Amino acid sequence: MRKIHCINKISKCGIDLFTDRYEMTDSIEEAQGVLVRSSSMHDVELPDGLLAIARAGAGVNNIPLERCAQEGIVVFNTPGANANGVKELVLAGLFLASRDVVGGINWCREIKDDPDIAKTVEKGKKDFAGCEVKGKKLGVIGLGAIGAEVANAASALGMEVYGYDPYISVNAAWGLNRDVKHITSADAIYEECDYISVHVPLMDATREMINEETIGKMKDGVVVLNFARDLLVCDDAMAAALESGRVAGYVTDFPNPKSVNMKGCIAIPHLGASTEESEDNCARMAVKEIMDYLENGTIKNSVNFPDCDMGVCRGASRVAVFHQNIPNMIGQITGILAAEGVNISDMTNKSRDKFAYTLLDLEAKVEEITLQKLDAIKGVCRVRVVK
Repeated sequence: MRKIHCINKISKCGIDLFTDRYEMTDSIEEAQGVLVRSSSMHDVELPDGLLAIARAGAGVNNIPLERCAQEGIVVFNTPGANANGVKELVLAGLFLASRDVVGGINWCREIKDDPDIAKTVEKGKKDFAGCEVKGKKLGVIGLGAIGAEVANAASALGMEVYGYDPYISVNAAWGLNRDVKHITSADAIYEECDYISVHVPLMDATREMINEETIGKMKDGVVVLNFARDLLVCDDAMAAALESGRVAGYVTDFPNPKSVNMKGCIAIPHLGASTEESEDNCARMAVKEIMDYLENGTIKNSVNFPDCDMGVCRGASRVAVFHQNIPNMIGQITGILAAEGVNISDMTNKSRDKFAYTLLDLEAKVEEITLQKLDAIKGVCRVRVVK
């Protein structure tokens, strides 16, 4: 019986996918698989028996990826499962920033007791007037699942859309509306666009990518939208730009003590993926990933190990070896199996940065002493018997 622990509440439609070979547990100490949403796991002690963590969402900065890789713990995420929910909120942010809807609503509440409110609003509504987005230029930085949907939706609204992503996949490129202009430099977006929407993961290279220098390249009166990660924007630089009028509006889905006090900032309480549909989609995808891995050793949508799929094992045994991506690992692994008289019927080896994953189908069950020899190879992180 495989045991699964949920750190956050996970949609029931995902949990219900687990078969009777799985059991939910309140203790992470006895879990082989963990499901998590936004809770931080950086200070969580990871038990020796933990094999996989599935994040019901796209971002994984709440999970210690390097530590997990070193311990042979596969970390999954669910790219694209919440894309539509986030896209719709980005569009809402675009509309809220182009016309002062929030300010107008608040003003109506302030004058709600005015007996002549209808006449009052007709006189005062000019203070909240804005512009239409049709015909304006939108720059989308990052053309992954969410960024591509935002670009396509904005193009359908009649906006002139510029897309920048040096790492765009072939599938993502094919999915883009042909009217989206794929450009090769973010500077063109900073210099040309009326609206800029950021959709990149948080890493050292992207941390505070919207800063004093990049804001200085932007058009006066630009609107910046951040529905990706809080730390992609330098709060101090944004506050100064809003105060000076260089940036006309900032819409963020990540309120913090600085952003909620910025003039011209619309702070939304992290609602991007908080729809029933997104939570259901993420839960289903996370559960399927973790089940396929625990049952077959299949890795799909991992953020710390390479994708690998050998289907269902038809042989006597399947063994997975997690190891550093260094020379002669395959030779040592196959050499030990050969010395023990174990024949390999199928094998695949995939690598990703510093780590690699070797999956082997064998014609006989592996003795414990053989597993110990594999585990003793310098550079091996974990040896797991899948079947």
